[in-house]
Amino acid sequence: MAERLKNHGLAGELAAEFAGTLILILFGVGVVAQVVATTGLGDHNSIAWAWGLGVTFGVYVAARISGAHLNPAVTVALAVFQGFSWRKVVPYSIAQFLGAFLAALIVRWNYTEVLAKFDPGHTIKSQFVFSTLPGNGALPVHTWGAFRDQVIGTAILLFLILAVTDLRNTAPAANLAPFIIGLIVVAIGMAFGTDAGYAINPARDFGPRLASFFTGYGGAFRDQYGDLYFWVPIVGPIIGAVVGAGLYKVLVGRFLPVEGPEEPGRTPNDPELEHA
Repeated sequence: MAERLKNHGLAGELAAEFAGTLILILFGVGVVAQVVATTGLGDHNSIAWAWGLGVTFGVYVAARISGAHLNPAVTVALAVFQGFSWRKVVPYSIAQFLGAFLAALIVRWNYTEVLAKFDPGHTIKSQFVFSTLPGNGALPVHTWGAFRDQVIGTAILLFLILAVTDLRNTAPAANLAPFIIGLIVVAIGMAFGTDAGYAINPARDFGPRLASFFTGYGGAFRDQYGDLYFWVPIVGPIIGAVVGAGLYKVLVGRFLPVEGPEEPGRTPNDPELEHA
């Protein structure tokens, strides 16, 4: 059994990233569809909790095989600072995008009748079920305010992910780490959900955005002001992830004792360690 786990190869890692991201988006986009398109079936708190639980379940699905990045920004940051193989960055990111895309298609299909009644024209009124908008589509936030928000939010995410997965620090037991990471996402959603809908994940935003475009949302790539917006939740999180991971290394990581091969952002089951 252990030998099979060590030799799953890149195909197994990509399958795990695909499946984990699929689970994440099923819960995340699903809860937004329920809250936006119905009355009395949830609010911002239920959205924050469902996204956090989606992250938790997705990490439990994929962690043993791929390390459960589920987010291209995480993958890039680990390549920059933690020795994750650069040759895997693009394949991991593609698997994450595809998982998010398929999950959004499933939610779109499942909520066909509800969305058609709520927004027959498939306009921006229900577009943010699938992808984020500045100011959640209603508040006076524009492109650069949303960009700033995505850098900050994703920096917080990566700083804390490295903190709770650094076995040299006070990391939780391995089987609790996914739950703690889910709580990080809940907290970010509750504290930083206003300016840009806390995408903090390029796959989370672009995969569903593309799915909505192919299923009737012709304005999916623009915001409520008509500006081309889709790049903000892609570029902002990648920059923020590198900033957050770098800050962890400078402010915390370099002061911790060196004890064995484990590093923040990796677990003992991480494929990069298994193949070492």
